Amino acid sequence: MTLYQVDAFTDKLFSGNPAAVCPLEKWLPDEIMQQLAMENNLAETAFFVPNKDGSFHLRWFTPTVEVDLCGHATLAAAFVLFNERGYNENMIRFQSKSGELKVSRDGAMITLDFPSVKPEPTPPPVGLLEGLNVSSSRVYFGAWDYMVVLDNQDAIEQLAPDFPTLSKVNSRGIIATAKSNDVDFVSRCFYPQSGINEDPVTGSAHTITTTYWANELNKTKLIAKQLSPRGGTLICELKGDRVLMSGKGRLYLKGEYNVD
Repeated sequence: MTLYQVDAFTDKLFSGNPAAVCPLEKWLPDEIMQQLAMENNLAETAFFVPNKDGSFHLRWFTPTVEVDLCGHATLAAAFVLFNERGYNENMIRFQSKSGELKVSRDGAMITLDFPSVKPEPTPPPVGLLEGLNVSSSRVYFGAWDYMVVLDNQDAIEQLAPDFPTLSKVNSRGIIATAKSNDVDFVSRCFYPQSGINEDPVTGSAHTITTTYWANELNKTKLIAKQLSPRGGTLICELKGDRVLMSGKGRLYLKGEYNVD
């Protein structure tokens, strides 16, 4: 079976967030898909199968767990359909654990249409601020992740998390974000609970960060950067109860894999 590896939210190889994409005609057993994701050892491996109505059913696995939503692997799956699998329309409908996700293209730019996530103020759970080695009174929770708002971009860049401590926080992961020096906002995302200490570029995290900063900055269209070592840039828009996230992709690898 064919496997692709795509760098998402970037137009340069070796940057953005790499995702494996495995098109299927029918589902493999869940345990096999989880083992393949572990073998790929990337933040996410995406699997999709065609539906009779022209949409695709999409699922995402980290090396250790299946997740409910993943942005960069959705972009990677759409990139493969648009550029490698002969999909001729300009919009793809994916059915997923998070409902229907629409992905469109305009030239090389791919736009994800995801449900927005409202940040709810919350007291920090034990281990959150300690694991980040910060103090902040602005802590929120939304859907899967805690979000901690820091004073400036320098504070985000200087984070040196204690991952064993962060891994004990009961959530999918932790987002740290701040107003940017040169774009609208920046972030870093940590998911030791899901087998990923620091995720390079996290589309799903921007469903909450875009909602937060759109209200803070009083604007609906924003440019975001994720300040991981690989780095990535997203063009974001809050549109009602949806968040649009746009970026590009680059194909790194195409190969074949075999399972018993």
